[in-house]
Amino acid sequence: MRHGQSHKKLNRTSEHRKALLKNMLNSLIKYEQITTTLPKAKFLRPQADKIITLGKSDTLQNTKKLISKLQDKNSANKVKKTLSKRYINRKGGYTRIIKAGFRYGDKAPMAVIEFVDRDVEAKKVDIKKKDTKEVKKEAIA
Repeated sequence: MRHGQSHKKLNRTSEHRKALLKNMLNSLIKYEQITTTLPKAKFLRPQADKIITLGKSDTLQNTKKLISKLQDKNSANKVKKTLSKRYINRKGGYTRIIKAGFRYGDKAPMAVIEFVDRDVEAKKVDIKKKDTKEVKKEAIA
């Protein structure tokens, strides 16, 4: 029987599951919206909410916990400086899950998990802007 087992295993070993969670948390914090399967999104949601709550109280111990869980100082800084300030008056429910149909290959249910009141420009963080010289050359050609 499965009494007292609170989390999904997602058909992965414990180490793979921990790495998956850490990577998805970092991506969610960086881009503020990611697309994944519905079970993974449901697995990620409580962990993301706990990370934001941890970042709200500005103590050294909580900073060390954030860096330990995320393994990325940039993500931890974003949680402490921007996300925790954005949700200072909110008591919970920092993320939402929106169902997004089914994947083409295997009909897996897909979902979009995002922060409530997210920054739309965060999705474009890795897209490099073209130089103005290159734009002028393309316009001339």
